[in-house]
Amino acid sequence: MATQQTQALGRLLVSPAVGLLLLISIVPLAATVYFSFLNYNLLDPGSVEWAGFDNYTYFLTDPGFISALINTLIIVGAVLVITVVLGVMVALLMDQAVVGRNLVRLLVIAPFFVMPTVSALIWKNLLMHPVSGFFAWMAASLGLQPIDWFTDYPLMAIILIISWEWLPFAALILLTALQSLDEEQKEAAEMDGASALSTFIYITLPHLARPITVVILIETIFLLTVFAEIYVTTGGGERTNNLAFLIYSAALKDYDIGAASAGGLVAVVLANIVAMFLVRMVGKNLDA
Repeated sequence: MATQQTQALGRLLVSPAVGLLLLISIVPLAATVYFSFLNYNLLDPGSVEWAGFDNYTYFLTDPGFISALINTLIIVGAVLVITVVLGVMVALLMDQAVVGRNLVRLLVIAPFFVMPTVSALIWKNLLMHPVSGFFAWMAASLGLQPIDWFTDYPLMAIILIISWEWLPFAALILLTALQSLDEEQKEAAEMDGASALSTFIYITLPHLARPITVVILIETIFLLTVFAEIYVTTGGGERTNNLAFLIYSAALKDYDIGAASAGGLVAVVLANIVAMFLVRMVGKNLDA
């Protein structure tokens, strides 16, 4: 009886927080759904008409939608490959006993705490600038032609920036997993004559399978909404637009709130499909 009363009291105490959470989650979502069925443009706010599914049709048939979707998938896939592969390598290096290891770890993790806007500005003006950037200086020093990254390879430049931002996160998670690896297994493998490569493939890598899956899940959720790096560096365009930037363009460039709301819901559906797929993948990995 006392246990039931305690549980009831606990639910009562938690209910205001749950209600507030539902309120700030459901109300914006409901408003977005409502506006997605309206022909509502900020340039003419007085003429609001019911549009039905026209906004969805307009957004999905927009010539820029397919390219934005493809760019989104390319950014997510490329950044995941780069951060996971390099994250494993960096984690292995940081796990070694070297002088100043704590300082090295701090320096490696530091980029994760830099704001995306600041990261984009640093890469655009200090590193990738075709005249005064560090990469241009290195190319000129070697007698090569400097690369105008944001003109010739804009999507690759954005991928490099985002990878630099998320590499510390992957390395930190994988380093934490490496530190929980049983050293006796590695010592036994070395005594049996296993090479470093065999030890990595058959002992270290299987141990990192779960943390790698978690890194992929968390990074994907955030990478689907990349915006600041594109806005600061290229300002959009067919070659670098992703879904988030396409929705921004509809809302704050074309002032079409109806189409932007429909695009936001389409993006939410696509993100949930990807998230469900990744959650199932994580579940299978954890059950293995």
